[in-house]
Amino acid sequence: MSDRIDACLVGGAVRDRLLGLPVKDRDWVVVGTTPEAMIAAGYRPVGRDFPVFLHPDTHEEYALARTERKSGPGYGGFVFDTDPSVTLEEDLSRRDLTINAIAMRESGELVDPFGGARDIETRHLRHVSGAFVEDPVRVLRVARFMARFAPHGFTVADETRALMRRMVEDGEVAHLVAERVWQELDGALAAPVPRAFVETLRDGGALGVVLPELDALAGVPQPADSHPGTDALEHALLSLDAAAALDDDPATRLAALCHDIGKGTTPAAALPEHPGHEARGAELIEAMAARLRIPRRPRDLAALVARYHTRCHGIAALDAAEAASLLESLDAIRKPERLVAFVHACEADARGRHGFAGDYPQAARLLALAEIFRGVDAGAVAKATPDRSAIPAAIRAARVAALDR
Repeated sequence: MSDRIDACLVGGAVRDRLLGLPVKDRDWVVVGTTPEAMIAAGYRPVGRDFPVFLHPDTHEEYALARTERKSGPGYGGFVFDTDPSVTLEEDLSRRDLTINAIAMRESGELVDPFGGARDIETRHLRHVSGAFVEDPVRVLRVARFMARFAPHGFTVADETRALMRRMVEDGEVAHLVAERVWQELDGALAAPVPRAFVETLRDGGALGVVLPELDALAGVPQPADSHPGTDALEHALLSLDAAAALDDDPATRLAALCHDIGKGTTPAAALPEHPGHEARGAELIEAMAARLRIPRRPRDLAALVARYHTRCHGIAALDAAEAASLLESLDAIRKPERLVAFVHACEADARGRHGFAGDYPQAARLLALAEIFRGVDAGAVAKATPDRSAIPAAIRAARVAALDR
């Protein structure tokens, strides 16, 4: 490295090292230099909004120290300054949380002007400065960090929670870009305690803005015999817990979280029953997915689980034709992996209730029926059917007959 390049390790790499966790990505901040000097030293520029460079040997990211000034609402409303006079402390001051605002020099010396190491010791997520309120994405990041670090005993500092509520009240959170909402939600779903993301948003008053379909479940009653002691939101979170124990797939976890989302629109006169919540839930998921631009796989799985989870629960009572219709709706022949994810989400729903943590035989039964359904030789049936227009009906009849044995 050239003598002109003064770099410090920053952010998550320092935080995770202090927590004793594996360090996956290492990011660096460079002070007192210019883009031209970086290029002359062999670094390759990759940043669009502000200067970021790749190290010529390690290919790790090196960003010029910068300050930022709010210039408009939302995530994109910032003007950056990367003048060589910007100090390391000024760069750290623009970061979201104190635990992410620690730098480490190559000598191992910590630069910690905002007490991040102390907050790591006391397990607090605390904002660096009042500038926290200028970026609504920080509300989502706090919630995602809670999903990641809840097992380590972290909580949100009271003053940071108050700032989050202020951002909601001031309308700043309403400017969140859809893709960023999904990016942070997807990351939280892959974390060890995904329910903490939802709970942190709700505690900060942001859930109704970010995920109103979920927020609508709070306080919604359910039948006491099948869902004792929980409203619809707590059942959704218990189902998410169960999915996290069954499967590390974020799509399965999303489906478990949203499977009963239709209960938020049940007419008051019908409560605590929820007739038709399955179809309503599937429609809400489609609308939510369009709004947040959720990718096809998690969107389709969540909608299928919402629409058909009660069918899976009652699989033993379905006759052969009804079971065939369910398997067709799930596209079980062409998408066996999605069928497994569907079953896991349904099992998470069944387990996500107080006192119902036992076996879920429906899972094995549906998967076994799918194997039978898939095992019918469609080609042989087609050859034995002279009328080509009758082939689809003949194949389906053969599959129903196989299930009926």
